[in-house]
Amino acid sequence: MSSNGWLQIGLLLILALVTIKPLGLYLARVFEGERTFLSPVLGPVERGMLWASGVDPRREQGWLAYTLAMLAFNAMGFLALYAILRLQAYLPYNQQGFAGMAPDLAFNTAISFVTNTNWQSYGGETTVSNFSQMAGLAVQNFLSAATGIAIALAVTRAFARSAGNTLGNFWVDMTRATLYVLLPLSIVLALVFIWLGLPQTMDASVTATTLEGAQQAIGLGPVASQEAIKQLGTNGGGFFNVNAAHPFENPSAISNYFNILAMLSITTALIYAFGKMVGDVRQGWALIASVAILLVAGIAAVYVAETYGNPIHLALGLDPSFGNMEGKEVRFGQAMSAAYVAITTGISNGGVNAMHGSLTALGGLVPMFLIQLGEILPGGVGSGLYGLIIFCVLTVFVAGLMVGRTPEFLGKKIEGREMKYAMLAVLVLPFAILGFSAIAAVLPVAIASLGNAGPHGLSEILYAYTSAAGNNGSAFGGLSANTPWYNTTLGIAMALGRFAYAVPVLAIAGSLVGKTRSTPSAGTFPTHTPLFVGLLVAIILILGGLQYFPALALGPIAEHVSMLAGKTF
Repeated sequence: MSSNGWLQIGLLLILALVTIKPLGLYLARVFEGERTFLSPVLGPVERGMLWASGVDPRREQGWLAYTLAMLAFNAMGFLALYAILRLQAYLPYNQQGFAGMAPDLAFNTAISFVTNTNWQSYGGETTVSNFSQMAGLAVQNFLSAATGIAIALAVTRAFARSAGNTLGNFWVDMTRATLYVLLPLSIVLALVFIWLGLPQTMDASVTATTLEGAQQAIGLGPVASQEAIKQLGTNGGGFFNVNAAHPFENPSAISNYFNILAMLSITTALIYAFGKMVGDVRQGWALIASVAILLVAGIAAVYVAETYGNPIHLALGLDPSFGNMEGKEVRFGQAMSAAYVAITTGISNGGVNAMHGSLTALGGLVPMFLIQLGEILPGGVGSGLYGLIIFCVLTVFVAGLMVGRTPEFLGKKIEGREMKYAMLAVLVLPFAILGFSAIAAVLPVAIASLGNAGPHGLSEILYAYTSAAGNNGSAFGGLSANTPWYNTTLGIAMALGRFAYAVPVLAIAGSLVGKTRSTPSAGTFPTHTPLFVGLLVAIILILGGLQYFPALALGPIAEHVSMLAGKTF
């Protein structure tokens, strides 16, 4: 550790903090249908798209219609992307001559990008054509992010409205999220990335002569545009196999800063917009504070663990001053690698600039645990917000039990119906993560894909299903996931983590929107105070993380203890 490293991390977080309010105010104006500086240009485009689609923007939907529209739209997106990947060999802009994906890999990839997971069981530069990248993967990067924002907006309106029966219009929310938010920001960021050195070309590759005199083909393509929406939409899927560790995706320390800031921008601003839209900005800041406490703790934990280094190396008398640099890029260093590791897993982005499997045992524990908390720190675009609200509902319920009052959040009473749906949502992740991990840990065909034995091998399995169900998409490394078993089961885990979670969330929204919003009284538990922040953090840690402790004890914790004893596997 060094003061310079902490300074880099601190500056990054300050820059992210500065963007929250202005972007949050803009988001609130967009989604409340108010005029913005982009309205003169994009307003006619929006109205034209809705008219051509047969959508009446004045006609709102109840929770069931909203949910069915969301599911139908994403089902069609899955089928379209699956077809593109399977028929890739017959489609244009395939200069490399790539064949179509195998059925199981195409299924996994299509589910992955539709659910905003972007888990990749393939190497992009050796498997996916430019057409598939642009018309398939990049398009779903926009649409999956817009889907998450739309669900978050529906939940927000459930608290903002009193005695209503509608949550908005899914098609309008999708259109506005894409036109007014994701597309303009992506254009600006893509231009910045091009300026910083990222390729943006239709050329498939360039041939370079190495120092040894050999000829090497280096993959190219429309990288900058995909990199922009990958980060802004908290998708995380890399154009290249090694993701943001590749110099064409992340060439410098400056581009690394822009990558992280892009990840944090919309998802944190949405939390502020939530407070603005429900009429209590203090609530937005309270949720941001809760997220910040856990996220900063995660960054610090990774940084400390990695700068301390590998205990086995220390026992051998190696110089500990550089810490653990295995799997890291020297152009980023320990501090920015640690920040990227924690933020990308707290945010549900899944991009990596260092190999998570090469982290120390405790350093690898942190990103896994951050995903298992529910991807709410601050989580994916939209999905992080509505996941955080679920934990707020659980928190006020616990607080209500302690004081003997009916739990209430933002003037809406939380009753049995809402709690049943909330617990259903919370139990989806451990069901998918622990269930599939338990089967894979004893199934010979699954074990055969492991690159390591012992606790690290278990961590590879646990991380894969954690990343899939949590819709993160980062990989621990060492696991050969491109097999029918993993492609199929990880795909199912991704679908459960996205849609089996979103449906009960929308059901909660449908239940709450019909309730009359009450005014705070002397007996109301305030949810914008430090007390609530502390209680929310505790509930997240207990309900979100404690259920995974036995599995973590057998994986990364056992590996750390073994390394302290000088044992490797």
